Amino acid sequence: MRIIKAQGPLTVQVISGTYAVLFGMNIAETHKDGVLGFGIQRTDHDMDDRKFWLAGFKTFKQSGLPPGDLVLTNEHPIQAFLWGDYTTRKNHRYTYRFVIMRGQPGNLQESEEVSIPISMEKEKGAGHEVYFNRGVAGSQAYVRKFGNKSPDEVGQPAFDWLSRGLFEAMRDFLRQAIDDTWAIHAAVYEFHYIPILKELKSAINRGAKVMIIFDDKNNGKYDKHGNPIGPWKANRKAMREAGINTSHFTPRKKNPSFISHNKFIVLLKNDVPKQVWTGSTNITQGGILGHSNVGHLVRDDEIASSYETYWQHLLNDPQAASLRNWTDANPPVPAGSFPEDTMGALFSPRGDLMALEWYAKRMNEAGVASFLTAAFGVNDLFENVFFAKKKRLRYLMLETADDKMEQLGAWKYNRIAIGNVLKENMFERWLEERLTGYNVHVKYIHTKYMLIDPLGEEPLVITGSANFSDSSTTRNDENMLIISGDKNVADIYLTEFMRLFMHFYFRMIANRIGPASPIIDPNAGYLKEDDSWISPYYDTEHPKCKERLYFSGNSAF
Repeated sequence: MRIIKAQGPLTVQVISGTYAVLFGMNIAETHKDGVLGFGIQRTDHDMDDRKFWLAGFKTFKQSGLPPGDLVLTNEHPIQAFLWGDYTTRKNHRYTYRFVIMRGQPGNLQESEEVSIPISMEKEKGAGHEVYFNRGVAGSQAYVRKFGNKSPDEVGQPAFDWLSRGLFEAMRDFLRQAIDDTWAIHAAVYEFHYIPILKELKSAINRGAKVMIIFDDKNNGKYDKHGNPIGPWKANRKAMREAGINTSHFTPRKKNPSFISHNKFIVLLKNDVPKQVWTGSTNITQGGILGHSNVGHLVRDDEIASSYETYWQHLLNDPQAASLRNWTDANPPVPAGSFPEDTMGALFSPRGDLMALEWYAKRMNEAGVASFLTAAFGVNDLFENVFFAKKKRLRYLMLETADDKMEQLGAWKYNRIAIGNVLKENMFERWLEERLTGYNVHVKYIHTKYMLIDPLGEEPLVITGSANFSDSSTTRNDENMLIISGDKNVADIYLTEFMRLFMHFYFRMIANRIGPASPIIDPNAGYLKEDDSWISPYYDTEHPKCKERLYFSGNSAF
């Protein structure tokens, strides 16, 4: 849901997802003098109209507060035009009151304001359900809630917090198969999270017909610790532990140097495909509770049928060459833009890079803004898009620094965040963070999705298992779901993208500053005590100006 409201010189756009809300604020330039920031007050209409000021971390320098303490935004205001509330509850109704704060630190005065009521997007929609896990075990929120204990030490409360509904949604999806009129057809890569395997065993016990195609490719390669590369050994061990008979599994063995990287499950009723679960989530502890992931459930007979037909082609463990002949035509890559208000899927492996080129072209042709996650670096096709000096906002979220980071970040409208946790820094305002330890190779960003003009009238969402790479296109078993024109889906993906982007961007900047040093500005990291913070937001060539206009819904962008 997105709502724009203007009152006097203040305009605000509120964009709600299922668990996160974005705010894009704007002040008429004639009224920006003397502004020290924004205070945001929230009323929760599903908790007895409880009213409180949102809190942040940044303070005026002389606050004297201990590390980790939150501060209220009416006392230490938000000095930014883009902000988010990540403490919301699913299905709740809120009213947000946005107040321009003037005056001096310690004596702030409420000025112009606007109030906006909003409802959170429903998790269980008619056509789509979208679930993002927390994806940020290394966070101030985790440390305040559980200390620096590992999730295994904390137990179920930590697991629930980290899953954020992702495990529960996958479990409930499988529990729909209540008897022998239902069937579950899965194609999986890493598949060894015992609680989910036990759910499949329960479905079998209820009479459901369960068949799972899994990556079983032993390519003879081992890491430096002597562990086999690939999930085949862990997959087989977990199947035995869950007590599932091997008759329910079909190993994918052909072309061992490629990987069967799908993560989708088709649900059939009386042999008719009805729903599909897809996304980036491997069925592992790290996939569900560790690095960032999304599970996307689609209730659409046509889409479910397309995934089921693909699944049937995987069932006989075909050679890649044979499979490519089918995927190239079922369906072919669109000739141009994706049809408005429609949905489809593209499957791999394919005979060429046309699908990847099509994705890159969509990003290059974005009218205003594009958003991309990259777990394994930026493909050359997308690098060329980022290198082009267009006056368009481009957001990139990376697992680790790319070898062309300097070039990627050279153009001022390219906004880049890299996965990380807070390390020692000069401010000593934040608590030490650490990760779950569940993920070895990919610790932060595991999602694979792209958003094109998500706040426009015809947003485009591309999401699935493929890493926007050559291998994902021509070598591996992969799937990508393409959704055009669904604003609700776009809002959920956008709020989650920006939640993680701002989380990692802040840590990236703080870690660059490092421990105390005489070279560093001693006022860095604190709120400005005058309105000097605001000037970049009104410099028409500065990316913060573009961001202010875009997220506040200003058509002058």
